[in-house]
Parts: sequence; structure tokens; C-alpha cells
Amino acid sequence: MKKILLADDDELLASLLNYRLDKAGYKVHWSCDGRDVKLELEKEIPDIIVSDIMMPYFSGLELVDYVRNTLQSKVPIIIISSAGNEENVLSAFELGANDFISKPVSPAELLVRVTRELNKA
Repeated sequence: MKKILLADDDELLASLLNYRLDKAGYKVHWSCDGRDVKLELEKEIPDIIVSDIMMPYFSGLELVDYVRNTLQSKVPIIIISSAGNEENVLSAFELGANDFISKPVSPAELLVRVTRELNKA
């Protein structure tokens, strides 16, 4: 069973996405802030990371930088954000994100993109 680390401080959205991904057969761990994300990554690298940009303590962009440069991991990372302006999108890709989805996020679209990234890996 593939493991997904879902990092988003929006509990309602995280619950909705968690339900959809779980129903598709993925094991999802939800983290609501950057500190928890770092603790989870120290324990185990998941098969894919889905992260919001705006989170307390550690942003999604900082997360991409941490995973790529500190952990030296190539785990696929999908960024989701309501701050989908060009600067954030370009920053996410320059830091090494694999994909970017603007909020509101369709659970069905996220599932397709997660599956696509996992099939590439």
C-alpha cells in the first residue's frame, strides 16, 4: 500500500482529501503543520507528499527545499495552494516540486495526479 503524507492546516479539506485517497487504497498520514511534517519525514519518507504552501512553522516551499536539499530525496511532491500566483508556482517548481494544483482542489483531480506521479516513480 502506497503511503501519502498530506500536509495542510485546513482540517476540512484535509479530511475530504484523506477520505478520497484512502478510498482509492492509499495509506494517508495527515499533518496539520510544518513541525509535524518534519517529524514524520524523520521517521519515514512516504511514497509521495501532498502539501499546502501556507502552513504554520514551515511552509510548503520550505518543505520542498528541505526534502530535496537536506534529505536528498526524490520523493514526488505535489503542492496545493490558494496562493497560486505565478511567483509561488515558479518557486515551487524551481525548488523541485513535481506538480502544482491551485485551490479549490478537486479530490478526483488530486487522485489522478497522485496516481500519475506514483506511476512515474
